[in-house]
Amino acid sequence: MQKGRDEKQDKPIKATNVDTIALVFCVIIVKYGATQLRCGHHDHAFSPPTNSRQMPMKDMGQQMYQWADDLFPICRSITGNGVRQTLHYLKKQLPNLRIIEVPSGTRAFDWIIPDEWNITDAFVKDASGQRLIDFKQSNLHVMNYAIPIDTHMDLAALQPHLYSLPEQPNAIPYVTSYYEKRWGFCLTHAQRERLQPGQYHVKIDSTLAPGSLTYGELIIPGQCTQEILLSTYVCHPSMANNELSGPVVTTALAQWLQQQPRRYTYRIVFLVETIGAITYLSRHLAHMQRHTLAGFVLTCLGDTRTYAHIQSKSGQTYADKIAKHVLTHVAKHYTTYDFLARGSDERQYCSPGVDLPVCAITRSKYGTYPEYHTSLDNMSFISAQGLHSSYALYCECLTLLEHNAYYRTTVLCEPQRSRHGLGAMPNIRDIRNLIAYADGVSDLIDIADHIGLYAKDLLPIVRQLVDLQLLERMPEAAL
Repeated sequence: MQKGRDEKQDKPIKATNVDTIALVFCVIIVKYGATQLRCGHHDHAFSPPTNSRQMPMKDMGQQMYQWADDLFPICRSITGNGVRQTLHYLKKQLPNLRIIEVPSGTRAFDWIIPDEWNITDAFVKDASGQRLIDFKQSNLHVMNYAIPIDTHMDLAALQPHLYSLPEQPNAIPYVTSYYEKRWGFCLTHAQRERLQPGQYHVKIDSTLAPGSLTYGELIIPGQCTQEILLSTYVCHPSMANNELSGPVVTTALAQWLQQQPRRYTYRIVFLVETIGAITYLSRHLAHMQRHTLAGFVLTCLGDTRTYAHIQSKSGQTYADKIAKHVLTHVAKHYTTYDFLARGSDERQYCSPGVDLPVCAITRSKYGTYPEYHTSLDNMSFISAQGLHSSYALYCECLTLLEHNAYYRTTVLCEPQRSRHGLGAMPNIRDIRNLIAYADGVSDLIDIADHIGLYAKDLLPIVRQLVDLQLLERMPEAAL
């Protein structure tokens, strides 16, 4: 039985359960005043997170949950009207989102975009006409990308086309067949065991015909040509954490970013997993290799069990550096996964010859929680709290990306503290340590790691020392 992502057979990895963590949100401007950034010849201040409608942070989780609830019933796949319907919904929240169609048959590196799949109905009826398996009750009941069929058969002939999970008897599995023409139905194992010998009417009202692959793209310009990539996917049917948490958190982040006087440009993409990322790279690779400073794959962000960092291939990219630092100081407890445990579109972004600096931060990592790729990954599995804390964590990451820089002390040896009004400062040791490592070679995150502090907490000290002309910011360099 195929159970899992497109052409991916990773074995589940046992997750480490931790208590729900209350996140510290980005309050740099409110608490410390505007921290100035230089990009080229322009300065800007990065504001605390809200959304385009000035929604308070405490309500943002509820808003994202509502978006997910609205999108949950849609039957999505790697092509088709479900993807379009989802993207058009997100475009209502992000009016500048471009929806792009790539025709079936288009070559994308080694892949060819398949025919488009759509479905209107499917069922298995018993001899009395009762629907025992009904697509209209759950779109997981039908193998995703199943070819059309309308026939009668007995139970013995039907059984090879049924998929269930004996170890999870009350869960409907998610099964796909994107690149092999076949059909099937998914049901709970308890439901399967109740099937009686006899004749069944089997119908899948689907179409598989030339069409297109659809994706969404939002470019938010900044003061620099360097880019931050945020990538998520919109190709799974009714699953809340594995499918919808990524797009709704990404949408909320995009709304927030559009309010900011940004240092960097943000490339935000809503793709279909695997072939969508491959198609996008085939059209934009050269530009992305020149301009991508850091990138993140956003998925599995709705639960409250744990946090995870899925590393890039090297584990040493700028994105990894940001992820490790923020998770260490904000989430406290998290699990790090090597690139060998990859499973989402970091596979494509980090592949040989592409080599983009991309990693992923998730809550429970895909493949590690029992609800994964089943009907148990429903709206009760995610929460406004889980979505909100994931959104806040990514706000922290993007805020540090915007503020991180290289600084150098302007005096030889330690400055005379009394001359600069630093003698009675309660955080004088932190100030001294910051100055000691401000050599123009270590960036602010490097310094924070050396002295055991959160880089965000150093920002007001940096501002003070720059104002006193004891620190100078180095010219813009590749971080």
